[in-house]
Order: sequence, then C-alpha cells, then structure tokens
Amino acid sequence: MKKSVAVLTLGCKVNQYESEAMIEQFQSAGYNLVDGDYADYYVINTCTVTSISDRKSRQFMRRARKANPDAVIAVVGCYSQVSPEQVEAISEVNVVLGTNEKKDILKYLESATPTSKIVQVGEIMKTKTYDEMSIEDTVDKTRVFMKIQDGCNQFCSYCIIPYARGPIRSRDPKNVVSEAKILSSKGFKEVVLTGIHLSSYGKDIENTSLIEVIESLNDITGLERIRLGSLEPKIITEDFVKRLSKLDKFCNHFHLSLQSGSDTVLERMNRKYDTNEYYEAVSLINAHLKDASFTTDIIVGFPGESDQEFEETCDFVKKVGFSKVHIFKYSPREGTKAAVMKNQVHGEVKSDRSHKLQDRCKQVEEDYLNQFLKREMKVLFEEVVEGAFEGLTEGYLRVSVRSLDNLVNTIRTVKIKEVIDGKLIGDLLQ
Repeated sequence: MKKSVAVLTLGCKVNQYESEAMIEQFQSAGYNLVDGDYADYYVINTCTVTSISDRKSRQFMRRARKANPDAVIAVVGCYSQVSPEQVEAISEVNVVLGTNEKKDILKYLESATPTSKIVQVGEIMKTKTYDEMSIEDTVDKTRVFMKIQDGCNQFCSYCIIPYARGPIRSRDPKNVVSEAKILSSKGFKEVVLTGIHLSSYGKDIENTSLIEVIESLNDITGLERIRLGSLEPKIITEDFVKRLSKLDKFCNHFHLSLQSGSDTVLERMNRKYDTNEYYEAVSLINAHLKDASFTTDIIVGFPGESDQEFEETCDFVKKVGFSKVHIFKYSPREGTKAAVMKNQVHGEVKSDRSHKLQDRCKQVEEDYLNQFLKREMKVLFEEVVEGAFEGLTEGYLRVSVRSLDNLVNTIRTVKIKEVIDGKLIGDLLQ
C-alpha cells in the first residue's frame, strides 16, 4: 500500500514553488499525495516573516500530530533555519530541515520514524551557490510561478529574511529557460518569475541579468506571457524598460515594493530608495509601456511613524495611482533592529491607520479601473467563479465574463462594460 504524504505550505510564492518541487519528488517515488487531515508523513514548509507566521507553523504541527499520532512530521524552511533549537524542542516534530535542505526532503523523511529527532540545518549565511529545485507540472494549468533567485542582501530593519535565506544566489539561466520550455510544453500559458529578491538576479554570476533572462524566455514557442514578481525601484532603468517594451510576451504589470510613502520612515526601514526615486521609476515605465499597472505593499504603524508620515504615505499612494495596494500592520519580529526601536506604535493606532489607508486606496484603485471602461483587453482565463469565467489581463486586472464555451486556459479578447467590487466585468468578443 502506498504511503501518504501531506505537504503544508505557509508564506510566499517562493515557498509555494519549493513545495511543488518537493511534491514532485514524492510523486516520482510513488507516494500518495493527500490534502486531508490524515497522512503517514507531513511536511510543513514554514515561513518566519512574523511571529504570527511561527505560531501558525506550530499550529500545523500540533494539528498533524493530532490527526495521526503515528505519523512522521518534518518541519522545513525559514522557521527551522532561523530557530532550529526552538523547532527541535517541539514534541510533535521528528525532522527539522533548514532552507537549503528542502531539496533532500525524501532522503531525510524516509530515514525517520515517529520517535525520531533528525536535525539538519546548514549555515545559510555561508551559502554561495543556488540550490537547484525544479518543477514540471502543477495543478494549475494556466500560469505558474517559477523561482529563479534566492537570498537577500538588503537587511531592511524590520525583516528577518536575509537570516533565513542567506546571501543572494541566482539560478543558472540555462536551467531557467529549460524549465520554462518544459512548463510551456505541458500547456502553461504564463510564467511568473519569482525570487526572494528578484531584482538582484544575475549580480552574483557572470554574463547574465534579469532582462537577458526575460528576453530568452520571450523566444520560447508556446509560452504566451511572462510576468515578474516583486521588484525594487532601483532596477528600473531606461535601458531595462526600453528592452521590456520590445518584448511581445511581457506583461506590463509591476509589483514595485514601496513599504512607506514617507522618506523618513523609509530611512528608518533601511530601504535603499526614497519616494523621488520610486516615482521616477513609475514615470519611466509609464513613458515606455502603455497601460502599465502598479501594485505594491505598504506597512503602517512602523516604529516612530507619526501622523504626518502616515499622511505622506496616503498622499503618495494617490500620486502613483496604484491598481492594488496590499496593506500590512507592522508586526515586530524578534531578531530585527526595528523590534527594539523606540516609539513602537500602539496596536489601536495601527488598526486605525490600516482602515484609513484601505479607504484611500479603494478610491485610487477604482479610479484606475474605471479608465478601462469600454476598452478591449486580452484576458487569460483561469477559473470559474459563481458561474462566470475569471482571469487576468496583462496588467494583472481581474476580469469576469459569462460564456457557454469553456474559457479556462485560453486567452480571449473582452470588452469591458462595468466595474464591480474591484473587478472588471465584460463581454467576450467573438
């Protein structure tokens, strides 16, 4: 009888990609992948961005042990990397693997028992080369996230990730292209390039850069869309944008990391840009790419954030005209400089600012969407929601249409007729 395994994932798209790669290892070895509560083996792929992430990971561990007291439970990834002793001390855990040990999950899991304590966590800060993990298939048959970079050298004052992921490492461009060709041959229409700090791709290896990899992917037959994950403003140069503008498969959506619209807050965060540089990047993109859309993340209630600094953020959001803003309340992360800064903002103030910014952003987002009324847009349809087909434009705008035909994994032209609850509603053009 086949052994069953459940892979539980917390955190970012990079973690999701790595979970997919581990799942493919289990499938190749003949394991039965399960989504339900009961399994013979559990792999918990952790995130450690906040203390809340750590708590969720521990909840997963307890839930797994309760579901099957005789299971082998492996905890892998960022939480294990940053706090190996803490994870090892958790009674439910049998195997503890760091970030770079994920690729060897099968070996460690098969050598473990329900009473084991196996700990293998390497010195991530000394890691200099990219550890290859790859995927050939996923459940989703429309777009797929593809990891091409790991590590971060930025050391923002609120972030633990450099200590969990180590220094920057770039994937061999030949392997990037090879995987994209395989995924395209399996029917995927769109690849999304992702990494822990995607903008640093190529800085640690010779004769390549992010733009060169994108250009190589643009030549792949069958691949119809190339999208980028989160970028830093400093990568947006005139040469970079001009070269992007010549690529027919590039999606004109930019997730440009902001975090705050106040220069003084950005300085305390140890971000490597100010709002002028950020806006120059936005302007440069708009000058060369029609209908570009911008999404971002913003942290409210960072230590010392004054009412004036918060208002500066609100004003800057309006100035840029984002299509979507993801808002987070600052959460102290033990081990970071920001966690011990003076003038921590009270929780009620954070919540109040979060609500206020959400209200401001809602209007900005609606204004952005309304400009596409009566316009024709190409949409890659992904799923059926409440009887309608939904998908994304090149600019990462969600579109809904009704059709008697099955539109999933097709790119079709839609004429937009209205905006409802942040979604474009349209009619399919034959």
